[in-house]
Order: sequence, then structure tokens, then C-alpha cells
Amino acid sequence: MSLTAAVLLTIALLLVAGLIGYLTAWYYAKSVYTPIIKKLEDEKVQLNREIAGLKDDITKLNGKIADLNKKIEDLDKDVSEKEREISKKVDIITALESEMAELKKKIKV
Repeated sequence: MSLTAAVLLTIALLLVAGLIGYLTAWYYAKSVYTPIIKKLEDEKVQLNREIAGLKDDITKLNGKIADLNKKIEDLDKDVSEKEREISKKVDIITALESEMAELKKKIKV
């Protein structure tokens, strides 16, 4: 066998050995990591469903918050109206008390 043939044969055998090693590693990795990847993909799908459900919950809760904020505003308006009414009635009571005091003074005289 000539030197060139030996070099070519060695290179060919190294390429075949490299190919065999690569394919063996690829099949091994595929057999080991495929179930793990499948499990992770299933978890991803489940988490995406949970995220969608949580987004729906957030939307509902934001709606409830908006309703409650509107109720708070309405109650604040009611409170301010009641405070004005109370203030007016206190003024009326104060005026009536002063009138009663004046009448009592007139009666005593």
C-alpha cells in the first residue's frame, strides 16, 4: 500500500469513526433528553394555561376594583352631602338655641 493510500484510508477511517461517535452521542442524547424535553414542554403548556387563567382573574379583579372605586366616590359624595346637611341643621339648632335664650331673657324681665 502506498503512503497516499494509507493516509486516505486513515482519514476515511477517522471520518467513519467520527461519524459513528457523533451518531452514537446524538442517539444517546436523544433517548435521554427527549423525555425531559417532552416533560418540560407539557409543563410549559400547563403554565401557559395557568397564565391565561390568571390573566382572566386579573381582568375580573380590575373590573371589581373599578366598581369599588366608583362606589367609594359615590359614598364620598354622599358623606359630603350629609356633612353639609348636618352643618345646616347645626346652624339651625344654634339659631334656635339663641332664640330660646333671648326668649328666656325676655320672660325673666
